[in-house]
Amino acid sequence: MHKLMKKNKYNGKKVKEILEIDGLKVSPKTNFAGAEISIKSLVLINQTFIEKVLKRKIKHKLNSYINYIISLLNDDEDDPNRLNIALNDIAHYKSIIEYKYSKYLEEKYVSLLLKKIEVVEYELKRKIICYNETYDYEDKEIRGKSR
Repeated sequence: MHKLMKKNKYNGKKVKEILEIDGLKVSPKTNFAGAEISIKSLVLINQTFIEKVLKRKIKHKLNSYINYIISLLNDDEDDPNRLNIALNDIAHYKSIIEYKYSKYLEEKYVSLLLKKIEVVEYELKRKIICYNETYDYEDKEIRGKSR
C-alpha cells in the first residue's frame, strides 16, 4: 500500500486527506537532460497499464537470461561456479515473479512464465550434472590404482 496526500477545500477550509492506494511502484531508468522535474519513483494505479509495463519488463529480463544461459551452455569452458550463479539468479527471478508480480498479472500468464523458467532451470541443472559426472570420471581415470 502506498499513501497519497490529497488537499481539498471543505466549507472554505483546507483539508488534507491521506489516502491509501494499491499500485505498482516503479522507478524510471533515465532522466532527460534539461528536465525541470526529476522523478525518483512512480506508482502505477491503472491495472491494464501495470500489466503492459510488467509484461514488457519480464519479457526483456527473461530474454536476457535465456541469451546468457545459451551462451553458458554453448561455451566450451565449463565452470560450475558460473552455472550455479546463473541457477541462483533464475531461482531469485522466479520467486520475484511468484510473489511480487503475480498479484498484478493474470494467473494463466504467470503459469506460462513459470513453465518457461522451469525449462531454463532444467537445462542448467542438466549441464551442472553433466559437468560433475565428467569431472568425477576424469578424476578416477587420473588416479588409477595405487599399490
